[in-house]
Amino acid sequence: MRTALLAALTCATALPAMAEVNIYSYRQPELIQPIIDGFTEQTGIETNVAFVEQGLVERLQAEGERSPADIIMTVDISRLTGAKDAGVTQSVESDALSDNIPASLRDPEGHWFGVTTRARIVYASKERVEEGEITTYEDLADDKWEGRICTRSGTHVYTLGLVAAMIEHHGEEYTKEWLEGVKSNLARRPQGNDRAQVRAIWAGECDISLGNTYYMGKMLEDPEQQEWANSVRVTFPEFEDGGTHLNISGVAMAANAPNPEDAQAFMDYLASPEAQQIYAEANYEYPADPLVAASDLVQSWGEVTGDETDLAAIAEHRADALRLVEEVNFDG
Repeated sequence: MRTALLAALTCATALPAMAEVNIYSYRQPELIQPIIDGFTEQTGIETNVAFVEQGLVERLQAEGERSPADIIMTVDISRLTGAKDAGVTQSVESDALSDNIPASLRDPEGHWFGVTTRARIVYASKERVEEGEITTYEDLADDKWEGRICTRSGTHVYTLGLVAAMIEHHGEEYTKEWLEGVKSNLARRPQGNDRAQVRAIWAGECDISLGNTYYMGKMLEDPEQQEWANSVRVTFPEFEDGGTHLNISGVAMAANAPNPEDAQAFMDYLASPEAQQIYAEANYEYPADPLVAASDLVQSWGEVTGDETDLAAIAEHRADALRLVEEVNFDG
């Protein structure tokens, strides 16, 4: 893989024609390195990767038709739908993608596709929470959890994704009451990232927290954080009328892709069983293709029944989710 800065990618359009794919990635290059290497090895197509942590959509809009970007890789459904709404993606028709990626994890018009999934789970203290004590997201508003919950900011995209899903399942009125209930059960004001919540459980500040599944893998590989991870168990709550909330890492073809055929080949590769397994294992995530097994470590956390609600439908509630979070002053 050749990792290049954004300026270098812009210059790439002046080079002689060659088989290559230019990728704008929200995910850090080392997280996508394994599939990049696999793609080039299988196809001979080279890649250029620009890590764009902030302003990815704005950069594509500013570059317009001169943009060198072929592929957009990012995480969270709201970022993918936001890219589509901003007009920086294009529709893709592919048997490989439609056959291997469930309809609930891809755009109905083919503008984006989930590649891996992550579950929004509850980390529970092994010492202070019994197995099976919490089974649904709705339970989080029960006053038995008063002073026992830790979570990150209500305005973070991961939190908003869950709130938007709650709106899709139960409507705004119920969701607002639920948010008020969860807020009243917080042990402290929302702060930090998902791993910081697990550390707080380990330290005795709270008993349960919300987090993404892959953080367990990341904590276990960090000697300093292994003790935090070993103090909690992974619990897969479900909606009362559905399954466990899933979010995605995904891919889209840029609207002005200069190498659309090579970009298509890259997207098709991401949907292949080989790439699904490589990418998911590297990031402690679940393959989007239900026929591809998760890693042994991820499977050891327990069985997950993913909610089958279309992510596109959930994403439509994001603005309302933010409004409700602000109305209840969740972070206050």
